[in-house]
Amino acid sequence: MTENTGLRHSGAPKSRGRTTIADVVVEKIAGMAARDVRGVHALGSGFARSMGSVRERMPGAGSGKSATRGVSVEVGELQAAIDLEIVVDYGVSITDVAGAVRESVISAVERMAGRDVVEVNIMVSDVKLPDEEDEGEERQRIQ
Repeated sequence: MTENTGLRHSGAPKSRGRTTIADVVVEKIAGMAARDVRGVHALGSGFARSMGSVRERMPGAGSGKSATRGVSVEVGELQAAIDLEIVVDYGVSITDVAGAVRESVISAVERMAGRDVVEVNIMVSDVKLPDEEDEGEERQRIQ
């Protein structure tokens, strides 16, 4: 016969401790969810995208575009508020794109981070015209 001398815990395992989610985690989730929406050309202002393009080409600066460019968040223990700056493709309905971005971001953040999204503010800072080159394409040609 064996005797159980271990401590017994009452309550569900998820109630035994606290999970903290860094703001950058929510920023990345929101940024990826926004980029997945058809009609979103990029996130961030032209200046932020230009600086990011330069930064990405510097040795040791990391790989690829920043997932948090154009995204800022405030994250609490239960809620999150998100601000996005986007560039839309020419010809799309900006209000439809903004609505789809809100739905995508809210769904992703609530599902992945378990935070109630109280607001998603969207600022459309530019429209990508069909004949415009991206900042990165232009700089690569100039090198």
